[in-house]
Amino acid sequence: MPGFPIANRTKRVLLGLIGTPIAHSAAPAMHEAAARAAGFDLHYHLMDVAAAGRADLVAMLDGIRRMGFSGINVTFPYKEAVVPLLDALSPEAAAMGAVNTVVARDGTLTGHNTDATGFATAYRALGRDDGDAPVAIIGTGGVGKAIGFALAGSGVRHLKLFDSDRAKAQALASQIGERAQVQISASVEEAVSGAAGIVNGTPIGMLPNRDSPVPADLIRKSHWVADAVYHPLWTPLLKAAQKAGAMVMTGRELSINQAVDAFALFTGVQPPAGVIADAFDKALAAQEASHRAA
Repeated sequence: MPGFPIANRTKRVLLGLIGTPIAHSAAPAMHEAAARAAGFDLHYHLMDVAAAGRADLVAMLDGIRRMGFSGINVTFPYKEAVVPLLDALSPEAAAMGAVNTVVARDGTLTGHNTDATGFATAYRALGRDDGDAPVAIIGTGGVGKAIGFALAGSGVRHLKLFDSDRAKAQALASQIGERAQVQISASVEEAVSGAAGIVNGTPIGMLPNRDSPVPADLIRKSHWVADAVYHPLWTPLLKAAQKAGAMVMTGRELSINQAVDAFALFTGVQPPAGVIADAFDKALAAQEASHRAA
């Protein structure tokens, strides 16, 4: 597993996150808490950069190479844009064309996708056996791709995709290939119709946005509904799903699980999942208190 040798854990580890908007990110709290529990020092730096073009991303990644970073996470809207700029990709990241974790070693940047492994862990924890029952994915950008691969690798054999940019949905269908039967839907209504599960892979519902990617009247008690958004934890989509009596999975599970997997890649140390979960919960509670005060 990539990571600096355990004997060298007295050094300070430098990690970061590139994306926008990311002021709300729980990543610093999770990774720094995991490092403290493992007995070494770590700083996690947020790099909130809007409208970064290729040249901007190249410059930032070159800085990661040169400034002693052990790696970075990548979030919306750059998970796909960084792919051609890296030196190497894990097989799964290469297959899906999206990266959320970049490991830096000796000037080489290798892209991984722990959104996929993290969502797969969260889905298995639901205890579902959807099999041939379709699961609808709304949004097929960076995180939507990871969710599609995670479900296809976890026994879901039928996916229904909707994206306002149909070409993105078509690209994901092609990338998944024979892993699952994929249907591209012309509307959210068509995607949700007959589905066993609904997953939001868009940023819709992330504060300050208060919309839902799925109209509330389309959600049934028979559905399970998941959201990749965790700011707020209970998005309008999940509140509607809860009101309908559906099984619900918040963005908490994805966030914690992907951080566990990313930390192991960055450091070579398997972190205690409970410590990362506690750090996430405390960070979210602080954000919610601040939001109420405002």
